[in-house]
Amino acid sequence: MKRVAFAVSLAVLVFGVAILAKTQTESVEQELIKLENEWVEAVVKRDTASLDRIIADDYIGINDGSVFAPTKAQYIEYVKSIKEEILPVVIEEWKVCVYGDAAVVMARVTMKMRLAGKETTYQSRFTDTWVKRAGRWQCVAGHNSTIAQK
Repeated sequence: MKRVAFAVSLAVLVFGVAILAKTQTESVEQELIKLENEWVEAVVKRDTASLDRIIADDYIGINDGSVFAPTKAQYIEYVKSIKEEILPVVIEEWKVCVYGDAAVVMARVTMKMRLAGKETTYQSRFTDTWVKRAGRWQCVAGHNSTIAQK
């Protein structure tokens, strides 16, 4: 009887730890998705203070050649130079992988922009690498690839 009680207690403990770990991971995933959405909103509003908070000082960006902005400072300067009006942005197909104090976020973005009355639709896939430092998440690396228009 004691063995059965011990086995049941151990199973409950292990199950409880697994549930807690899953809940914590889901919480981190939601926090990172929220930060990604804040990043997009900061670009739309040209909010450099938010970009400065979200992007790490040692950030490295890579893209398919359409925009050259490999450092945090260059990226923020690029955002400030955007002339197009950015219309609502749709981010979907989220995938978040959490590895303790590091995480990788991937998704697909559809963005519409307007300049001089002409609308353009841009689609891309991105991969951002996040690290938790001093209790807060910051993006340390990003990769963006344009999805070819059909």
